Amino acid sequence: MEHLPVEVIGNILSHLEGARDVVIASATCRKWREAYRKHLHTLAFNSNDWPAYCDISPILLEILITRTIFQTTGLQGLSILMDDAGEFTASTVIAWLMYTRETLRRLFYNVPTSPNVNILAICGRQKLEILAVAHNSITGVEPNFQRFPCLKSLSLSHVCISALDLSLLLTACPKLESLELVDPEIAISDAQVTVELSSPTLKSIYVEAISLDKFILETDSIERLHLRDCALEVFELIGKGTLKYFKIDDVSVIHLDIAETVDNLEVVDVSSFTIIWTRFYQMISRSSKLRKLRLWDVTFDDYDEGIDLETIAVCFPQLKHLSLCYELRDGLMHYGLQGSSNLENVTVLELGWTVINDFFSHWVEELLKRCPNLKKIIIFGVISEAKSHEECQILAKFTSSIVRLMRKYMHVEVQFEYE
Repeated sequence: MEHLPVEVIGNILSHLEGARDVVIASATCRKWREAYRKHLHTLAFNSNDWPAYCDISPILLEILITRTIFQTTGLQGLSILMDDAGEFTASTVIAWLMYTRETLRRLFYNVPTSPNVNILAICGRQKLEILAVAHNSITGVEPNFQRFPCLKSLSLSHVCISALDLSLLLTACPKLESLELVDPEIAISDAQVTVELSSPTLKSIYVEAISLDKFILETDSIERLHLRDCALEVFELIGKGTLKYFKIDDVSVIHLDIAETVDNLEVVDVSSFTIIWTRFYQMISRSSKLRKLRLWDVTFDDYDEGIDLETIAVCFPQLKHLSLCYELRDGLMHYGLQGSSNLENVTVLELGWTVINDFFSHWVEELLKRCPNLKKIIIFGVISEAKSHEECQILAKFTSSIVRLMRKYMHVEVQFEYE
């Protein structure tokens, strides 16, 4: 160990998860202490990593963190996540950021302070590439002064910000590629809650727990879009057909428009969602490059239209991964078995039920016949704690039928996942 270069020791210390472990390890010897002071590039303080953080008063904790940070030089990554450790003094937190800002590339910040600390004013015009801010307020964004020329990833979680400031913040990040918005408190001046965002470089966006009347996103480079647990009246994506990954999970939206961006879609994942199939199908039907389609716990408003495997097979010839959740409502089966076209390229099949009945095993069998090159099938099921004798019999019958069925498909791997 004594022959290890001090730079290598600094790299080893930087891979430890918590600052407490770094400090303890640096006490090994004089050489490790030097590595901590001169060659440590990542440091993380997290109140969830060490329960004793919550037992220390905020004043003492400020002293410990200050001493730890101020003994380093050249930190590139700093994580301070102290949401359970009480309220910190703003001047102390500002001192941490001022000391490290010139070398920082990654900052993960969740520190309750009084008064609020203006992260943008302190860290703007520096070399930050990743910025994650939680439980904070952002006001008065000035793109010309608070500019982030190198920022590629921005995450705002439980942040209070106005729609205008959010738009200006994206303008201040000319190289931004990834944006995360989690449960933001968006201040709106007009009666209509509207957010319009524009970024020519944005490639990935994740939005969770947001409620708006209208959300318009304009970007020429978008590749990944994930909406989760949102309530939107209108969502519109304006782009140039670069979208490859589209996921929507537990979202309420009246008008969804991504039609101009879907030509190169490879993954569509829809779950816990109510849609009009004809309208949704019109949006994704041009996605001839689609490789994964997941429709799970989806409610269709237009029952008379129906969705059949023939449509899926014809429109998405390159499909390799298909996930469908079986449902029978009012005598109509979602994902019907009409037509004769095979899903030639499907190698992974995920099938599930919310309420099992005698038709499910027949449905599984017909799907297997339509996938001649299948390699793996995963069956998902929901089993309640209290089951009647009849329900137990149906489950036993289904299990027996699947065992018999899979003897015909010995080359296919079978996996069951119940919850």
